[in-house]
Amino acid sequence: MRLKIVKVKWIMEHLKKINMNSRKIIFRDPVVERVVDKFVGRSNVGFEKYGTTLQDERTMKMKGLVKYLKDIQEELMDAILYIQAARDELQDLTEESLIQRCIDEDIEEQI
Repeated sequence: MRLKIVKVKWIMEHLKKINMNSRKIIFRDPVVERVVDKFVGRSNVGFEKYGTTLQDERTMKMKGLVKYLKDIQEELMDAILYIQAARDELQDLTEESLIQRCIDEDIEEQI
């Protein structure tokens, strides 16, 4: 009996995916709209990659709390690396801009 219940639950969850929920949302703020669009896009990428949703993982006990916490930690560590790389890039751009300004001023002085 338990196996039958699990199969029915699995079938119902996958039917939900086929008939994806949709709703019309009116956004006051285009920034919020862009963020929501990105969330939906990330969800689609994750589903294509893993063939499951976070809801499935949670309700079907495919992943537990410890794994969620590990995933969060890894994502935050990646985010810190991206922040550092972006800061380094900004520093490089700033230095390049200052160098170019000095070159431009030297050229103007020679003219």
